[in-house]
Amino acid sequence: MADINYTDMNMPYSLEAEQSVLGAVLVDAPNNMPKVSSELHAEHFYVKLHSDIFSVMSEMFAAGDIIDIITVLESCLSEKIFDSSEEGKGYLVKLMESVPSLSSIDSYIEILKEKNVRRRLIGAARDILNLTGDGQGSSERLLELAEKEIYDIRSEGRSGGLTKIKGIVVDVLNEISEMASNPDKQADRGMKSGFPSLDKYIYGLGNSNWIVIAGRPGMGKTAFAMNMVANAAKTRPDKAICVFNLEMPKEQLVTRMISSEGMIPNDAIQKGRFSREQWRNLADAAQVLSGMNIYIDDTAAITVNEIKAKLRRIDNLGMVVIDHLQLLSSGRRDLNRVNEVAEMTRNLKIMAKELNVPVITLSQFSRSAEKNKESKKPMLSDLRDSGTIEQDADVVLFLYRDNYYDDSKENKRACECIIAKNRHGSPGTIKLLWDGEYTRFTDVEYIHADPRA
Repeated sequence: MADINYTDMNMPYSLEAEQSVLGAVLVDAPNNMPKVSSELHAEHFYVKLHSDIFSVMSEMFAAGDIIDIITVLESCLSEKIFDSSEEGKGYLVKLMESVPSLSSIDSYIEILKEKNVRRRLIGAARDILNLTGDGQGSSERLLELAEKEIYDIRSEGRSGGLTKIKGIVVDVLNEISEMASNPDKQADRGMKSGFPSLDKYIYGLGNSNWIVIAGRPGMGKTAFAMNMVANAAKTRPDKAICVFNLEMPKEQLVTRMISSEGMIPNDAIQKGRFSREQWRNLADAAQVLSGMNIYIDDTAAITVNEIKAKLRRIDNLGMVVIDHLQLLSSGRRDLNRVNEVAEMTRNLKIMAKELNVPVITLSQFSRSAEKNKESKKPMLSDLRDSGTIEQDADVVLFLYRDNYYDDSKENKRACECIIAKNRHGSPGTIKLLWDGEYTRFTDVEYIHADPRA
């Protein structure tokens, strides 16, 4: 067993709290390990010996093994955490005897989390000092790195770096076990689009996914994205949803949302002429939207880094929508447009991963998309600046309506959502109904579930 040199430890930590948490698990694992495993990770324990013991306990918990002093001792010996059985048994007994009160385990956990935050803040401060002191990099890049360091701590993100696969497997097994025992937890894995047929294909919007919605002008891209926003805001009111619309003022965007939510013709809103029932619907829609946890930013020519900086100030972020990609700015004048878009798509994917939320970005087609094509249905190659978009996106959705090209079509509301790329599943097509009057889409397969459809 490695010696514990307490005098060398000048970082914030609590020896007593670390020992008490481990001891509480050894005394009563069935009641304490589920709670400890969901709240703490190995890095919350500053003493390496304690971190190693907790890693062993986590692996055993994930495998469904019995956790007690005998089984933990055997696992620790096989991992060579202790030099001998006598030494290991003696220290594990000491841990069990060090627990002042099993009922106070929540307080011990909070102490470990607090000390870990302080240690990470010290590490971040050192990193920032080193970065600013060596004179390398632009001030904008330094600010970006500094914000990321602090954001990761604030959001309780785990530190990056190389991680042995065994630890990752434990985390995955813990999540799968929790999902299997509580199917309701599936809702916590990410936001839902509100279109069940689509969610079945892409398994929800998915944390860290960069999703692209593309279509011809007037096909309903903005409406489709804002329908998703409203649907997600209703099902997950605890999550903040941020919309960056570079194309229209926020008042115009909210007007569309009121039309969709209240089933009020957009033409009536523009003219300000309503029936008595429409006035009631207008008031009800305004009240519903006012209660939603949605933020809207209509800053023109904003950069991805500026968006990221704003998002880091939002508590409990759940989803981001950007309308649209071609109006974003890279903030760099030394790149041609192709390279500029390549940098932005890469940064958007990185942003989705760093913030661990779905980032939905609307995109246009190239002007040549419909030339020399018998079918007007879009393909991945039709994406404007398509190479890097197709490469970096996790999901690419195309909106397509026959009626857009041929007004004689019998079903003028028919619309297809073509899943052209699906990194986590198969491509496909779902059927939607488009109500241009209300800027609203409805899932055909589940239309019976919506009395207003």
